[in-house]
This record gives sequence, structure tokens and C-alpha cells, in this order.
Amino acid sequence: QVRLVESGGGLVQAGGSLRLSCAASGRTFSSNFMGWFRQAPGKEREFVAAISWSDGSTYYADSVKGRFTISRDNAKNTAYLQMNSLKSEDTAVYYCAARRGYYIGTGAQMYGYWGQGTQVTVSS
Repeated sequence: QVRLVESGGGLVQAGGSLRLSCAASGRTFSSNFMGWFRQAPGKEREFVAAISWSDGSTYYADSVKGRFTISRDNAKNTAYLQMNSLKSEDTAVYYCAARRGYYIGTGAQMYGYWGQGTQVTVSS
């Protein structure tokens, strides 16, 4: 079992920045990819970004490319999502998720471990 705990959400004005953290504990060797997803009210959960624990390769949704940066600290078993130039449409609950696989996955169904989520609200 892998336990994931997100932190860092909050209220920010449009154009501002936030950094989310996702601390992993438990059987962390059970996963080799970490992803961030978000879900706005009335919408489906959507992929935001993902990273490989081993080589740090990353992948981003087009909607956040150039504004968000995913990173990881293997020593702390923690992944981060730096969000810059935030827009009102970035408002959502953000979830981190973990999976074990051969490639970075963008589908939520590919991830077996999920955090509880953290709210990000961007005011315009």
C-alpha cells in the first residue's frame, strides 16, 4: 500500500503561483510514476502532469504546459507541482496519484493509489 498526502493548496489571485506537494509513504517501491490530476465541479477528473521516479522524465497536459512544473525529491519520497501564471480555469481539487508501469500514463484509471486532494482556487 502506498499512502499519498497532498498539501499546498489555497486561494490565489489570477497570475499568481502555488506549489503543491505530495508526500508518499508505505510501500513506495510499489510505484514508479507519480501523477497530478485535477477535478473541477461538474467536470471529470483530468490529467495535469506526471513524472518518473527513476529518471525524472515528465509529461504535461497541453493546458498547463509552460506554466506548471512537476518535480520530485527521491530522498523525501515527495513530488511537487509548481503552478505559475494561474488562471481561473485552474480552479479545482488537485490530486496526486501513483502507479507502477512501463511508461508515464495519463489516464486516471491507470493509477492505483490516490491522495485525498487539495483545493486550489484562483480568483479573477
